Amino acid sequence: MKNYLFYFLPIFIFTGCLSTIPTLQERKESLFALSNKDFRQVNIQTSSFTLFSLQKTSTNCKNKDLKVYIEGDGLSWITRTTISANPTPITPTALELMNQDTSECKVYLARPCQYINSNECSKKYWTSNRFDEKVIKSFDDALNNLKNSYQNKNFTLIGYSGGAAIVALAASKRKDVNMLITVAGNLDTLKWTTIHNISRLDESLNPADYTKELENIKQYHLIGKEDEVIPKEVFLSYLSKFENKNNITYKYYDATHNCCWKEPYKKFLEELNIK
Repeated sequence: MKNYLFYFLPIFIFTGCLSTIPTLQERKESLFALSNKDFRQVNIQTSSFTLFSLQKTSTNCKNKDLKVYIEGDGLSWITRTTISANPTPITPTALELMNQDTSECKVYLARPCQYINSNECSKKYWTSNRFDEKVIKSFDDALNNLKNSYQNKNFTLIGYSGGAAIVALAASKRKDVNMLITVAGNLDTLKWTTIHNISRLDESLNPADYTKELENIKQYHLIGKEDEVIPKEVFLSYLSKFENKNNITYKYYDATHNCCWKEPYKKFLEELNIK
């Protein structure tokens, strides 16, 4: 029988003393230190959550492609048995990826309750329900908000780790997503829980169940050779669900789950000449 205490394998487990975990304010300050000075905080109110975003103060993206970078699961757990009080990441990997991108039209979008204290927040939204209907609807609302602001024609959605599940599930419900890019993505949650012998994410949606809706979207997937958190078998299981695989490209990189994605991602963008 699977142990309930390991219901959700943490993406980040803090192994030091609890007193040394950066505070929410310190984590937020670290984010702003990494962000370009041309970007400012914009809180997007959706039907369910207020989502933190970083948006450029002045840019013309009318009728263009807007690239939206969606963060990973963040600091969901403190230890294997202790859920974090706030899932704001210690290292905002999706922002680090966005910093490698020379595109003018780009936005950083955090997950529910990251960088924000709100009564809307409940720990289930960074554990059991991290990919549920309510969460995905909030990202659909956020994309509608961005499209209204930027007047862009379509989206390229980029997701890191659990953010990959978000971009895939959000794209499955829309007609204006031109491309998906995932980095170390959790794209088949059932396969993931099976590999780690942990309880299924029954309260969440699984991207691998929406391959029919995704098969006509161009997809690029970056997979870490040394990733033990979300190993390649998770992506390969997702891939196996597609009848039409013509729009899917994937490549393995010398990276773990948490380490060393900036340079590979920069080279990936250069090779594809994605602007």
